[in-house]
Amino acid sequence: MTISEAELEKDYDSSKIQVLEGLEAVRKRPAMYIGSTGAPGLHHLIYEVVDNSVDEILAGNATHINVTIKEDNVCSIQDDGRGIPVDPMKNVKDPKLKGKSALEVVMTVLHAGGKFDSGAYKVSGGLHGVGVSCVNALSEWLEVEVKREGKIYFQSYKRGKPQGKVEVVGETKEHGTKVTFKADSEIFGDNIFSYDTIANRLRELAFLNAGVRITLTDERVENKSQVFLYEGGISQFVKYLNTNKKVINPEPIYLTKEIDNNYISFAIQYNDGYSENVYSFVNNINTIEGGTHLSGFRSSLTRIVNEYIKSNNLLKNKDLNITGDDLREGLTAVLSVKIPHPQFEGQTKTKLGNSEIEGIVRSIVGDTLSTFFEENPKTARAICEKCIGAAVAREAARKAKDLTRRKGALESGGLPGKLADCQEKNPANCELFIVEGDSAGGSAKQGRDRVFQAILPLRGKILNVEKAQLVKILSNEEIRTLISAVGTGVGEGEGGFDISKLRYHKIVLMADADVDGQHITTLLLTFFYRQLKPLIENGHIYIAQPPLYKVKKGKTEEYIQTEEQMQAWLFKEALNSITAKKKDGSVLSVEELEKFLKLLKETEDMVMKLEIKALSLHDFQEFKKSGRIPMFRTPLESGGYKYFYSDTEFREYEQQYKEEKRENLIADGTPEEEITEDMLELDYQGLTELTKLLAIENKLEANGYSLEQYPAITDEKKRINPIFTVNDGKKDILVYSLQEFLKTVKDAGAQGASIQRYKGLGEMNPEQLWETTMDPSKRKLLRVAIEDSADTEKIFTMLMGDKVEPRRAFIESHALEVSNLDI
Repeated sequence: MTISEAELEKDYDSSKIQVLEGLEAVRKRPAMYIGSTGAPGLHHLIYEVVDNSVDEILAGNATHINVTIKEDNVCSIQDDGRGIPVDPMKNVKDPKLKGKSALEVVMTVLHAGGKFDSGAYKVSGGLHGVGVSCVNALSEWLEVEVKREGKIYFQSYKRGKPQGKVEVVGETKEHGTKVTFKADSEIFGDNIFSYDTIANRLRELAFLNAGVRITLTDERVENKSQVFLYEGGISQFVKYLNTNKKVINPEPIYLTKEIDNNYISFAIQYNDGYSENVYSFVNNINTIEGGTHLSGFRSSLTRIVNEYIKSNNLLKNKDLNITGDDLREGLTAVLSVKIPHPQFEGQTKTKLGNSEIEGIVRSIVGDTLSTFFEENPKTARAICEKCIGAAVAREAARKAKDLTRRKGALESGGLPGKLADCQEKNPANCELFIVEGDSAGGSAKQGRDRVFQAILPLRGKILNVEKAQLVKILSNEEIRTLISAVGTGVGEGEGGFDISKLRYHKIVLMADADVDGQHITTLLLTFFYRQLKPLIENGHIYIAQPPLYKVKKGKTEEYIQTEEQMQAWLFKEALNSITAKKKDGSVLSVEELEKFLKLLKETEDMVMKLEIKALSLHDFQEFKKSGRIPMFRTPLESGGYKYFYSDTEFREYEQQYKEEKRENLIADGTPEEEITEDMLELDYQGLTELTKLLAIENKLEANGYSLEQYPAITDEKKRINPIFTVNDGKKDILVYSLQEFLKTVKDAGAQGASIQRYKGLGEMNPEQLWETTMDPSKRKLLRVAIEDSADTEKIFTMLMGDKVEPRRAFIESHALEVSNLDI
């Protein structure tokens, strides 16, 4: 033994062994319990509490869940369940816990809960008992309120530690639990709750639990609230996933059944697309890696379809075999099982291991499909012909792959000539930049670090793979080049996709910031999502963020990413160079001026949005005089608009409109089962700008101004009463309106500066491209992730699919949000 080793051994004694008590372990290693300390982990806190409420619903003891996002990263979750028990603990071995309130134990002790005793919950998602106590540990503060047995019980905590005993604070006839917490910034940093992320998960839970009402409210934004309630359950879920797709069977094949306390539900609907969309759940948990339940489902589906094809002689080419892969083309399905004792692979719960479930699912799915095919021969034949068509296309794609492989286009040894490869051989250290056009490709090749950065320039726009089968995709030269460069292959079966052959662990899409560049990025994302989805799921796809501006003032030079940052830069420069005097001669301090400019910028944004909606400040003033500010409006067939002044008024009208529209469609001959929610959609606009302008006016009035002073005065005869005098360091400038004041400040900020706006990557020389977009020490990359797979599927279908009408409706409804438009 060497001396250094002996010294090391001496230093390593019992004093180095730490015992973390209570919830200290959670705070020390939070990622072990919630996955990460980034945005996913932050949102996981909400899901843990909501899952407890859902478990109450599964047990038949609750019907409503209310989730409220508040300011300052605070969230509140309330249900109408039984309420967490509050009586003293009895049957516990740990003397420290004996006599403590069950509520405090649940909130402060890991692996404490009602999920271990099947008498309390037949089925549940939370099995390890770490959920709500983890939330408590990772919250700056948490308050829990329990209503049960006619009383309201309350306890508060700070970073998991009780601030007092459980106490009675009132009486009530209600029952349930309310948990309110503030996520700890020490753990989660600047990450904040995303309304859309939470809404996607709550929607999923509502689909999986038919009849459950979940209300999501965002108090950070006025009038932002949604109710998720789906009486049709997973059958409605499948229809949602197939929104904007042409379906083969209008009504999903659906069944829900209980066998020995195991609840099996599934819904199947085929569309005329080329991709598979299958979701499997166990006790409301999305098993993204599948498991025994999904294996049983797939094998049964394959067997029944093959038996039907064989018994009805539908296969003309007897040498062709229908495989499980062929059944996936155009398949949309949701499989949900709820079982008392699920065996998952680890805390992540992404794969089910219960062997007995495979046989149960196989039997139920097989019986249901056999009966359905017998009773619906037309639909059965259409589904089988779809699968046969997929098999024929698969065989054609195999031959296309063999042909391109023989030509060297898909061989890892035969890389495309236009690829400028890197010297590094370890894929983990390699980056591939996919660049739009030869011009930007030339700059990127010169500016890159050739040791670890490869460049692949693409000419023009690649094929929209959303509308194409694999055989057509493989005939596209640009896509073959891309597949060859990435190295993983594509498709199923021998010679198909293999992520272990990935040649670059960072694949960066680098396109211009204009409309064409955005379109190319979208086409590339569609390709990766449809054909190389695991690359997105494993975090290998990124989008480059080249700057929009380059500003130079004096000896300083910097790049600015966005329009908003450019405005902030102008304000910052102006604050250092101007003085502003009010009408009474008093000078605004830097702090006062900064706040006032922020308020005027907000006013400018709201006025611009109003103008896009063909409304003006004058309209706002008229609404204000009437004493009623509208929240929504809908166009009338006779012309003009109908305005609504409350959420309730609008929702009642919307419901009435949908009922009348449904009746009219049926009267015109549309079968009721073919009527979708999209067909009943009411065309309306939200008018939150008016409400926000009212709040702005109140702030302006507190500073002695009003919105009536905002519009610029262009008539020289009326420019007689200046409201500000601005000195830009050279001269005094008289300002007659708030809009003019804002422009004067921006002009002062730009004084003496050289401002260059980049329209494309080709405008940058190699050094600039490296410095701003490719240098790992300075660049900003956006990693592409699938936050909600159901919503992602719907968006790709709508934006890139065959149906034009949904895309037009989307553009029309979001056109008002456009801030920078290339014409």
